[in-house]
Amino acid sequence: MLGRVAHGIFWMYRYLERAENTARLLAAGQRMALTRGDEMADQEWKSILTTLGLRQAYEEHYDDYDGAHVCDFVLRSKHNSESVLSMMERARTNARACRSAITAEVWEAINEGWMTLRDLLSRPVRNSNLNMSLGAIRRESTLARGASHGSMLRNETYSFARLGTFLERADNTARILDVKYYLLLPSLSYVGTPLDTGQWDNVLRALAAERAYRWLNAGRMDARSIADFLILDERFPRSLAFCYTAMRGNLGELAKLHGAEGKSHETMREADFRLTGKTVEDIFDQGLHQFLLEFIAGNQALAGAIAEDYRFVS
Repeated sequence: MLGRVAHGIFWMYRYLERAENTARLLAAGQRMALTRGDEMADQEWKSILTTLGLRQAYEEHYDDYDGAHVCDFVLRSKHNSESVLSMMERARTNARACRSAITAEVWEAINEGWMTLRDLLSRPVRNSNLNMSLGAIRRESTLARGASHGSMLRNETYSFARLGTFLERADNTARILDVKYYLLLPSLSYVGTPLDTGQWDNVLRALAAERAYRWLNAGRMDARSIADFLILDERFPRSLAFCYTAMRGNLGELAKLHGAEGKSHETMREADFRLTGKTVEDIFDQGLHQFLLEFIAGNQALAGAIAEDYRFVS
């Protein structure tokens, strides 16, 4: 496979995953903001911008943290090169460039998804249509992923698609956890209060994890058990452990096809060392914030190593 095709597939699925994750985060933020006073609601929206890495860009154009302004900026603003609309357009551009490597079903799902969201986000996003817009983003991403799972050969293309999906998903989970634990909680005095419990519930909702977590941890809502679930539980498809198990398998498939391992495989083994055999107590002894910072940096290094090994062309 040409490096530019591998690059296109990898980033196409990263953008699809990132768009869905952004929609989930906004939906969770809206639920939390509706239950808070104006000042605390502003903090909630500010934390979402921080998680997405868009706070500085947003503050260049707005002097408040009004929910409607934040959602419109994140979803469709021309001043935001990382808006959901921009991400879906890039996913479609990559899909079009890689038409020969994907199935007709995948192309149709991505192309139709882009057209749906282009029309839906052609006007400012308001509270009255926010839920519909966020639901459409999640649905279109899910349809594209379902078309991929149901129609693509388990070959090189599929491996790069999965690597892009799970690398992006792991990054999202780590960033949401880090912002909650390190930035959102106003003071240690809030630990164990309804505010603290509500924010952890919001984290689970943002990661589509609330129901699964409650099935396994009835009645428990504390930092350690939630961190254990979102970092180490290999049964949950958005946990760091699950994402890295999937990526390990796909990198192994690529090594078989190419007859050799590269820097990315060594980087993967280093990442495994940071996760395998860990307990949540080990992570909290190290410091959750420090652990997550190291994980995010390692995740970025893995992305760079994959690009280097398989000659991605920007």
